[in-house]
Amino acid sequence: MKISASLYSAGDTNLQELVRELDAYRSDYFHIDCNNNASVFDDIARIKTFSSTPIDLHIISSEPQKYYEQIIQLGVELVTIQFENIESWTPLPASFKGKLGIAITTNTSIDVFEQFANQASFILFMATTPGKSGEPFQPQNFRKIREFRNRYPDKKIHVDGGINAELSFILRNMGVYSVVVGSYLLKQEFIGSAMMMLRSNEVGSSYCVGDFMLNSDEIPVLKLSDYHFRQMLQVIDNYKLGFVNIVDNNNQLIGIVSNADIRRALLKNWAHLEHLKVEEVMNVSPATVRSSNTVSQLLDYIKSLTFPVLFLPVTNENGELVGTLKFNNLIKGEL
Repeated sequence: MKISASLYSAGDTNLQELVRELDAYRSDYFHIDCNNNASVFDDIARIKTFSSTPIDLHIISSEPQKYYEQIIQLGVELVTIQFENIESWTPLPASFKGKLGIAITTNTSIDVFEQFANQASFILFMATTPGKSGEPFQPQNFRKIREFRNRYPDKKIHVDGGINAELSFILRNMGVYSVVVGSYLLKQEFIGSAMMMLRSNEVGSSYCVGDFMLNSDEIPVLKLSDYHFRQMLQVIDNYKLGFVNIVDNNNQLIGIVSNADIRRALLKNWAHLEHLKVEEVMNVSPATVRSSNTVSQLLDYIKSLTFPVLFLPVTNENGELVGTLKFNNLIKGEL
């Protein structure tokens, strides 16, 4: 996942010294907010004289097109337009060679992205109240990120607001492409240590699994009483996740069936596929996690397993299925 250092979060720090330090620790982008302030382009011009790190420009303006000439002249690589502030919109001209993104706040629906989908290559989720530094990440954005990823799988996701080491780990696992980091990175005594933590798996425990899991209405579930082999295959195919949870009539998790379980069952029972029983397919002892587990507990549990995991059913204290965690975006090196 890319790290975009929010330069103005450093206050009155010498810009050249700050940029050189961030370059030494391999910041992927330099994030600059332009809140109807054309002087930021003077800073961008200066930065480009001593750094080749791409600029990640966030424009907050009713008429963003008034900055297009300077954007193109300076070769700004990423330009994000804040949706809620737009009163007059003109697409960037063909001479713009960078990438366009649309930023939305927590209360704005992802539906608004559709009108920009032909031009924009990414969305920026503003996960705290814009202009209020130090606010915590608003957790309702976890679901919005999942919904956007499902609706626009070819678009990248950027997140700004409340980013720390623990959130960095969670968002990497969710497939987020880039995070904008301000206070956590630039108000530390040692920027290098903070950068290392953002890319580390040694995280704290402010969040629980239940905060960022796929919720029960987002996952494939089949009641044991409704089981039929063909129906089970259909449920797996409908959700495109590669598995289905099997529950009883009280929503108690009794097992899971993955694509791998199905392959093994097919090879073993090829002669009577149509009458394949659920017991011949289902894993009745799946690895599971509790919704109340912290991220640290989750990581310790994953590390203790002797087999790789692509997903984990999530249960509550009563053993009822309440969600699922996916790990298809988490590279092996994270653990």
